[in-house]
Amino acid sequence: MDHIVVDEDIIMLIERISYHYHFNIANRVLRPVILQIYLEKSTWDNIEAFTEKLEVSRCSGLKLDDLYRQIAACAHLVEAARNETESIKNKVNAVHDDSDKEYRDMTINNFSGNLQTFADLLNLLFVLLIDFDKRNSGENPPLYTQIPELDDVNHILTGE
Repeated sequence: MDHIVVDEDIIMLIERISYHYHFNIANRVLRPVILQIYLEKSTWDNIEAFTEKLEVSRCSGLKLDDLYRQIAACAHLVEAARNETESIKNKVNAVHDDSDKEYRDMTINNFSGNLQTFADLLNLLFVLLIDFDKRNSGENPPLYTQIPELDDVNHILTGE
């Protein structure tokens, strides 16, 4: 059974997460370094689908199972970026473009906080989707209980 999400609050939160991702995690300074993080191609594809292609699905709704997999992919990015924070900062610092120095410094100094905000927003969305899933699953088990990739998502995003 396809669960389609058309809830305006959820869609607006996804838009907010996408905006935050593009301006604070994968901006012009960080993107070349972030893309060097080793993740499976399917993980990067899910991150791209989540952060880039919202408008395509907005009218017809978003498939819940796709959203779950995209959140799991973003959680893996958060985990990898947390583990490589110093390396990311060093790689960004290695770029000697003095015309962008102020923006680069601001980006580096705020990276950890912005990564945490990204994780917090993703976790908020995850909780909202689970609630949506439970309310709409009827007598069937909620979809999130059937997707093994979701087992660690909350743990990864909260860092607990």
